[in-house]
Amino acid sequence: MSTLPRSLTCALVASAVLSGCASLSQSPLTSWITSIPPPSFAWLTGSSNRPGPLPTPKGGASATVNWRVDVGKSGPGLAPAITPSAVYAAASDGTLVRIDPASGRVAWRINAGHRLSAGPGADASIIAVGTDQGLVLAFDPEGKPLWSAHVSSEVIAPPLVSNGVVTVFSGDGRIFGLAAADGKTVWVDPRTIPSLTVRNSAGGVESRGGIFIGTAGGQLLAIAGQTGTIGWTGIVATPKGSTELERIADVTSLPYVDATEACAAAFQGRVACFDVVNGTLLWTRDISSLAGLTGDSGRIYVVDDKGAVQALDRSNGASVWKQAALAKRRIGGPQVIGNDLGVVDVEGYLHLISRGDGSYLARLSTDGSPATAQPSQFGGGILWQSRNGDVYAVSAR
Repeated sequence: MSTLPRSLTCALVASAVLSGCASLSQSPLTSWITSIPPPSFAWLTGSSNRPGPLPTPKGGASATVNWRVDVGKSGPGLAPAITPSAVYAAASDGTLVRIDPASGRVAWRINAGHRLSAGPGADASIIAVGTDQGLVLAFDPEGKPLWSAHVSSEVIAPPLVSNGVVTVFSGDGRIFGLAAADGKTVWVDPRTIPSLTVRNSAGGVESRGGIFIGTAGGQLLAIAGQTGTIGWTGIVATPKGSTELERIADVTSLPYVDATEACAAAFQGRVACFDVVNGTLLWTRDISSLAGLTGDSGRIYVVDDKGAVQALDRSNGASVWKQAALAKRRIGGPQVIGNDLGVVDVEGYLHLISRGDGSYLARLSTDGSPATAQPSQFGGGILWQSRNGDVYAVSAR
């Protein structure tokens, strides 16, 4: 395995120090975290911080901003939460807003009283956010405080709220299940992280009562949300190499989960898909990714660590197409938008790629800043939050 570039080495060492020592959350050293262009870390492996030129679109598609709401400056760990009746979003300064999903009208705007590092997570009855001091704050759908609780380290990813439990992801590797009613600890997964990791602010995915989470060290976990019991553990990648840097094989993005499969991608590893019920490995493909993946009924789409977008056959992982026109644009994780695939780059452009043959179709300019996290599907379109603090609801045709 080749030696990692010096720029990546420095960034990963800093990440390991910060993620392994909760006391550093009080230090000015942590101020660099939100300056990283999230959610893609492809920029770390390049020789220049300048993005490449914009490619020429083929045409045949277009994207439209349906609504846009300014929330406030944001960073990794902050991403909108979508429920049937509301969209919730938070900013680093503690701002928390409720947005009408149809119109984009702001129903209310409050301040949580603390700077926020992660969130929100929400269901019909509770909204949860987290801080870099390990504080979890809960509010009702009208924005009134419900309870607060502490976990063992900074909260690094949006909590998940499901079936009466708030699942919280701590920077020291532990996962907490808190009672949605009062914040009391229901269960704790006491795992630890390796001494050197890539910082992961993605969190997990809830499906049919299970929580699917990618870990440092290359595992995909299926956890029972109400009890914390591990249903199965899938090996996405196995650490290899003679140095700690070479042995990094972390899942740093959200898994893709549907009714039959759960798939994940690891940095310096591979893409792997498992049976969603019993964790049986279905297939693997040697593709390293930091930005993440998504899928549809026939294909898995992944952004590799070079910034190219690849489509893989769902049945066996075989390559269908590869689009490298955006390789130098430092793009984040992909998401299905209408008939196409969307990715947001470091300058806030939404790019549309054909799911059929990988053609580069169109782009949409936004506020000039990258997304804080992989966009979410939203009413046939997609929804994301920018580092400058705007929440975008976008559709394509």
